Amino acid sequence: MPRIIRRLLATGLVLAIAVPQGRGQTPVGRDSISLQRDLSEFEGVYRYRDGTTLAMVAGGGRLVAIIRGAKYPLRAVATDTFTNPSGDLIPFVRDTAGRIVAFKEYGDIFARLSTVIETEIRQLLVPRTPGPDDRPPRYRCTPPPALADGIRVGNMGPGTLSCAVAEQVVNGVLDGVYTDIHAILVHHKGSLVLEEYFYGYERHRPHQMRSLTKSVISLLAGAAVDRGLLRAEGPVVARLGYTSIANPDPRKDQITLIDLLSNQSGLACDDHDSASPGNEVKLYDAADWPKAFVDLPVLAEPGIIGRYCSFGFITAGRIIELAAGKPLAKFAQEVLFDPLGISPAQWRWTFVLDRSQRNEFGQIYLRPRDMLKLGLLIQQRGVWQGRQIISESWIDAAVAKQSRVDDSDYGLGIWHRWYSVPTADGTQRVETIMLSGNGGQKVYVVPALELVAVFTGGAFNVESPANTLMARHLLPALLDGAPAVPRPAGHD
Repeated sequence: MPRIIRRLLATGLVLAIAVPQGRGQTPVGRDSISLQRDLSEFEGVYRYRDGTTLAMVAGGGRLVAIIRGAKYPLRAVATDTFTNPSGDLIPFVRDTAGRIVAFKEYGDIFARLSTVIETEIRQLLVPRTPGPDDRPPRYRCTPPPALADGIRVGNMGPGTLSCAVAEQVVNGVLDGVYTDIHAILVHHKGSLVLEEYFYGYERHRPHQMRSLTKSVISLLAGAAVDRGLLRAEGPVVARLGYTSIANPDPRKDQITLIDLLSNQSGLACDDHDSASPGNEVKLYDAADWPKAFVDLPVLAEPGIIGRYCSFGFITAGRIIELAAGKPLAKFAQEVLFDPLGISPAQWRWTFVLDRSQRNEFGQIYLRPRDMLKLGLLIQQRGVWQGRQIISESWIDAAVAKQSRVDDSDYGLGIWHRWYSVPTADGTQRVETIMLSGNGGQKVYVVPALELVAVFTGGAFNVESPANTLMARHLLPALLDGAPAVPRPAGHD
């Protein structure tokens, strides 16, 4: 795989053959050079890299590349040739009969396997199926269903989220004001009062979590510490069992579990610095991911400087596996998901730490209601239905400030985000505990409001619409104030 594509795949800038629009870019609409063609002739499922497939789907006057549920627009620049916003040419190939049979990328040819686009994929182009008048459907206040999953449901109204605000929020997604939000759940004062899904997603479908996986690893680390399998402040590198490590340095022997989970390993690992030796895009091709991580040079004493480092969490996951004597997914089922009433069939996690998973990043897939359970577990300091699943001390440490990363406070796999919300009594500064993954995978825990809000989405590598929606609608409504003014964004 060309290095540039590996980098874009790993960061999410290009999950297929195009990148999503960033701020300041010209919106991708109909072909800017007025090329008239039937884009449906390019539709189909194509072979792609590393054994994956890619779907090309036409809709709204544009051609969109879709892979693993994420969609990215292409722009026509010549007959049968498109580009992504980076300017990379993507020419399509025709056979002697004039039919599209493949596309090219960096000299590689990827054959079209089928012209059939599954309904689930086509639904990713619109929030919901338009009505007979070809206009987006209107949302009317609807309470969530009561299911046998331990989540209490309630009605909107006085003292909680109003129907008017709920309709404003949901219709904002349907109208495209907030793009690529796949799910919204609002749990307020002990009850789930809003639960809505979009773009073909529904409550029983697990969604990719991206870096929200880090928060899950943190909870599992707490379970391991609670059981005496690991010491939070004990050295952990030796537990990996490697007979030799590159760039030997005695400071590596001092790295603790807390250092890994707070992004303070001291190793040269920074996902937000493309020149960093430990940037994730440089390590995903390694045959052994934890080994690649501990082989990095040391830049500082452990526990001093926060640098956002995915491979520190990946390594923490391997350490938990070794301490528990079983695969991380099995340990997660036993100590976290079984107690939360989540069956093995309701989530998935391929925690294989080598280059075979370079396009999956070791991420977990969860259903939005199960994300809500994680938020409630944190809100309730590790208790679920009267049972202490994770110790109070670990939850307290996980949400407390352990480091400073990207100008935001960071705990153990958990971010803090602040909003300044004008109200009738003046501006209130509201702290949000945030589990976060690229694309808009969010769990906001707001202790002051007894609020847990959950979002999933496909807005990769841009400021998540969920952040704006929280600022403009949910927090002001629940504080009975005016539209909120968020502080400059920290990590998304």
